[in-house]
Amino acid sequence: MLQVLQRELIYIWYYFDVQFRQIAFYWIFGMAVGSFVSVFAKDRIHEMFSAMQGKKLGVLGVIPASILGILSPLCMYGTIPIAASFSEKGIRHDWLAAFMMSSVLLNPQLMMYSLALGPAASMIRLVSCTVCGIVAGFLVWLFYERKGSRSFFNFDGFAPGKSHDTDPNLLMRYLKNLGRNIKATGLYFLIGVLLSALFQRYVPSDRFAELFGSANKGFGVLMAATIGVPLYVCGGGTIPLLQEWLWSGMSMGSAASFMITGPATKITNLGALKIVLGIRRFLLYLLYVMGFSLLTGILVNSLL
Repeated sequence: MLQVLQRELIYIWYYFDVQFRQIAFYWIFGMAVGSFVSVFAKDRIHEMFSAMQGKKLGVLGVIPASILGILSPLCMYGTIPIAASFSEKGIRHDWLAAFMMSSVLLNPQLMMYSLALGPAASMIRLVSCTVCGIVAGFLVWLFYERKGSRSFFNFDGFAPGKSHDTDPNLLMRYLKNLGRNIKATGLYFLIGVLLSALFQRYVPSDRFAELFGSANKGFGVLMAATIGVPLYVCGGGTIPLLQEWLWSGMSMGSAASFMITGPATKITNLGALKIVLGIRRFLLYLLYVMGFSLLTGILVNSLL
């Protein structure tokens, strides 16, 4: 019994070590870029979004709003107070919807980390998340803003929190931000690598390919969209799993679907969104996320 256990631990350690070596660079690179943006570019990005108010963009403002949402390094609990301040300044709620939707799905750190999945998957993630924000903003304009119901969100009680990036020394400010990044994502990254190692050892790749591969594209997309809800805890923890799944035969459409429903239904994000949306609009948000992820997955599979 002990010999069997020892053998399995050796196998798992081997898979863990290989996966860690393959992906650690992307995790470190992603954190370095994310901290750089957070320290040196975050305020500029938010100023650019606020400056949109003086331009007559109309509903087309959802396009730059979605792009700026992806560039913003804040998590959802950091984005909502910022969005609340934008709302007080008179920023349109369809623009805010686009900004917040894309910000939920992607940020500079996760974008750099996603390069571990390959250029095709990274580009699909970037494009699909941007489009998801744009469409969300357009729908808010179509059904609320255009009809004169401006207040789609309820930001009562939210105000921008105190920034942690206050050290007068820029290098120390950056290093402290990087340290907080490592502390926040490091454990989830290691758990993701471990789960990937366990997957390689105990899940037959041919059976996995039957469920999520090209031979079962429609059902695979539906399954990927569904498992994204309970499995997604941290972006850093899911990249190792996604990398292994793609190697094991998961279709690109299924991966794209997972990359949308995962962060969009992350439990901490849902808690924050339910407060500002209310129950009815919160349910519409969930319906939109699932519908968009399914359509994205089906479209990607049909094109590739």
